[in-house]
Amino acid sequence: MFKETEKEFTFSTDILAKGAYTRYPVTNPEALPIFMTTAFNVEDLDDLQKRYDEKGFCYNRNRNPNRSALAELITYIEHGEDSICCSSGMGAISTAAIALTKKGDHILSDRTLYGESLEIFTKILGNYGVETTFIDFTNLDEIKANLRPNTALLYTETVSNPMIAVPDLRAVADIAHAHNARFVVDNTFMTGALARPLDLGADLVVNSLTKFANGHSDAVCGAVTGGRELIAKCYELQVLLGTQSDPFTSWLVQRGIRTLDLRIKRQSENAAALAAALDKSPYVLKVHHPSLMNHPQHDIAVKQFGKYCGGMLSVEFPESREKMNTFMRGLHFAHYAMTLGGYRTSLSYPPMSSHYDVPREERLKMGITDGLLRISCGIENTDDLVGDFLQAIEAAYQ
Repeated sequence: MFKETEKEFTFSTDILAKGAYTRYPVTNPEALPIFMTTAFNVEDLDDLQKRYDEKGFCYNRNRNPNRSALAELITYIEHGEDSICCSSGMGAISTAAIALTKKGDHILSDRTLYGESLEIFTKILGNYGVETTFIDFTNLDEIKANLRPNTALLYTETVSNPMIAVPDLRAVADIAHAHNARFVVDNTFMTGALARPLDLGADLVVNSLTKFANGHSDAVCGAVTGGRELIAKCYELQVLLGTQSDPFTSWLVQRGIRTLDLRIKRQSENAAALAAALDKSPYVLKVHHPSLMNHPQHDIAVKQFGKYCGGMLSVEFPESREKMNTFMRGLHFAHYAMTLGGYRTSLSYPPMSSHYDVPREERLKMGITDGLLRISCGIENTDDLVGDFLQAIEAAYQ
């Protein structure tokens, strides 16, 4: 047994050592244990070198069994070669963006992204000599027209937040690579269960595992997935910045992902049913969901996603806060939450959440009106979900 001795020391010393290591076999547990340790002991310098050579576990910030297991799972889901797991989705986005750019580079970004993704480009990278242009990634001609000789990175989301637009990932990847630029896609809304941007030409995929991947609204985590060479660059930066996920969170997210396939397909079905019902409501101005025939990128969505178009939709109501409040209070089980992707249906109001810091004029250019609500569908009974939304709308707007 490691460091076992029969020599007796004082109580204050022995209380630190007794029971530190199990003396019984612990191989092949049914569930992966949580390795809540900052470091792993070695016998001597030869043992330490062996750990380095085999990329074993020494210090938690560099490697942890729970984080490594989660990375292996995410790599499989996204069809990548390797992954890093981060302390949040923003940790994943920032690590990927910083790893792929340098002073003097230009980023071409979709303009309808999660608000804080926009701020990474403008408030962080902008301070270090990286310029970003924001355009509509559903317009391929606009992408081509805004490329520069120093464009190093193209960035978009599989399904945009919160306008639910769907870029043609294969076409954008071809444009990026013809220009010798990298292409990064945020796949949070779909996950690798419904869409695999790497298969469509993306160089890196980022995920906020906090959302649909974990699915239980109890862990904050992120991931970057791609080829080994690019992930090695991200890993090197992650170790220095300290953006790694902790053991318990990694364990929680891995546990949540085990039911991803069951959950996200039900969530997609609920979103499609709710979108179809709301699209017929006389009180709703517009519904954004790729399953609808009137969605501008419906055909692209079917090509890229097939049957399941994701659990997210957004709905435009008349711009009356009083009536929107009445509607929200009238819902029986859908609730407001500053997150998405959980097993319960939730709402958010982008002007006061994801795009709170975006100037109203810029927000309106993106299509984010003061009447827009974003809906993340859960796994409730479909008829219950649709019926509850319709009764709440009727009560508020009739």
